[in-house]
This record gives sequence, structure tokens and C-alpha cells, in this order.
Amino acid sequence: MPILLRREIFKKKHFSTEPHNKKSIDISPTDSQGFKLTWKKAKAAHKPGSCYVSRNMKSGPRVALFRLRRFIRANKYRRDLTKAALRRACAILNSQKRTLQVKNQSGKFFF
Repeated sequence: MPILLRREIFKKKHFSTEPHNKKSIDISPTDSQGFKLTWKKAKAAHKPGSCYVSRNMKSGPRVALFRLRRFIRANKYRRDLTKAALRRACAILNSQKRTLQVKNQSGKFFF
């Protein structure tokens, strides 16, 4: 087998379709206020039932986003996706804001 063909064989990489592949985080909305941060523990990779850890971030938006950024930096999760994670968390927090009731001229409330 020629050398060039051997190199092409070794270049192929297998990527898993698992949602939490190795080191990743997931940010999802909670039922009430805040968002839920889920990550995968590397030490429990062979225990699928206990490898995922989740934590609710219910404090105010400024504190929650600061904690999320600090978590990503401390655990060395994909640093290139830090802004994307912060944007997703910010969008979730903005969607949970209460809408103000505006009084109509006729005296009825509408949203």
C-alpha cells in the first residue's frame, strides 16, 4: 500500500452522535425562573446513569451569567463556545421576563 493511502486511513476520525460527547454542557430553561446547566463528568463515563450532573441557576441574570462564565473557564470546557453558551442563557432569561400590563383607553387590560 502506498504511503499516501496509509496517511488517508489515519486521518479519518469517528465522531459520536451522543449529545454530551466527552466534555460538553447543556443549557435548558427550567419551569420557573432561571436555567438548568447540565454537564458530563469524565470520571463516570462508564456509568451512564450517574455521569450527568445538573444545577439550576435561579439567581438574578447578572449573577447567573457570571457563574456560568466562571464554570466554563474553570472546567476548561470548549472556550470557543463560551459566548454561544452565554447568549443561549441570556435568551432563556429574557424569554422568562414578565410582560407589563398596559391599560387601554377604554379601561380594559391587554397584553
